Amino acid sequence: MSRHLRHPKYTYQKDNIYYFSRSVPVDLRPFYTRPRIVQSLKTSCYRSADQAASNYSAKLDNYWLGLRLKTVDLPAAHLLCSNKTADRSSTPTIEEALKVYFTVVGKDKKKLFFTTAERYIGYLIKCLGSRPIDCYSTKDATILRSWLTDRGLSNSSLNRVFSGIKAVINFVVREQGLDISNPFSKVYIPTDLTAKKRRPVSEGNLLKLKNECYALDDDIRWLVGLITDTGVRLSEAVGLMIDDIELKSPLPYLYIRPHPHRRLKTVSSERKIPLVDTSLWAAKRLKKHYKGLYCFPRYTNEERCNSNSASAAINKWIKTIAHKDDVIHGLRHSFRDRLRSVETPPDMIDQLGGWTLRSIGQGYGDGYSLELMQSFLEKMASPAPC
Repeated sequence: MSRHLRHPKYTYQKDNIYYFSRSVPVDLRPFYTRPRIVQSLKTSCYRSADQAASNYSAKLDNYWLGLRLKTVDLPAAHLLCSNKTADRSSTPTIEEALKVYFTVVGKDKKKLFFTTAERYIGYLIKCLGSRPIDCYSTKDATILRSWLTDRGLSNSSLNRVFSGIKAVINFVVREQGLDISNPFSKVYIPTDLTAKKRRPVSEGNLLKLKNECYALDDDIRWLVGLITDTGVRLSEAVGLMIDDIELKSPLPYLYIRPHPHRRLKTVSSERKIPLVDTSLWAAKRLKKHYKGLYCFPRYTNEERCNSNSASAAINKWIKTIAHKDDVIHGLRHSFRDRLRSVETPPDMIDQLGGWTLRSIGQGYGDGYSLELMQSFLEKMASPAPC
């Protein structure tokens, strides 16, 4: 018969019965009438006593932790909105404000609009809690800034988060006529001096890309080719419909206009761009090979335009041909530089690229004709390879 050399932890035996025995910690003795806890386990079995003692001890540890927490200052108590203040407030909570924002502003918006706003407000709630919007302070805004910085967000990301939060609160303040200020409106965000500026694709690398587009001659290369000499945004190109390409006109052009599956970034983004050089070649290939509704059906359907997937695939390919830092958006930067090099008027550059007009005067009249824009684009474009 085996013999145990010692009793289970926190036990002793008396008359062959195990007893649980544990000393009360010194800091908790004011809560007890005696300095030691002793209780019969009502068993003479070693295994049963060991299990019962472990359970008793674990329960005591949890209870003692609760007692200790009651005697210390509440962590982050300065972040709490007092119950009295919250009870007196008649303003909506930040969660209610978000619902109002979605109901009114969210009409006809895509899924990205909702997920982005929910993420930004989610940051606020996770850091500061859900309160009536007049229960946040400018001090809270700085706490949120520090909290986001500790999570590794860059200054540009901080700007986006605070812009989203401000948009929700400002809208509800105006919509409900509330006499409160937005505590998140004036928080200081440092300038990000380490952020990399997107570089334009050099003339040499641009020519390499064009030649590879002609050589590979598939839908990805048609997409890149279309962008090279039109400077359109990737989402604008990916969301094109076949009818947006006009080749029967005396001057072939691309019509950038909004569609249910793809909105435009600004009002100025709706425009017609003459097709020249590689972009004209790509447009002809698209017209010849696609008889459906969309130019790039692998990325676009009647519900959505997935330009992010296109960006990932194209950027990976571009880096193998051009510079390791070159990306598809760099072609848009190159487009503007190339137009500058042939002394294109600045307001024509803005019209071609769909950039926001810089003055009221630029919005007067119908803008430049296709013929005049084509003349500058042809000066800008490199000769097509034979």
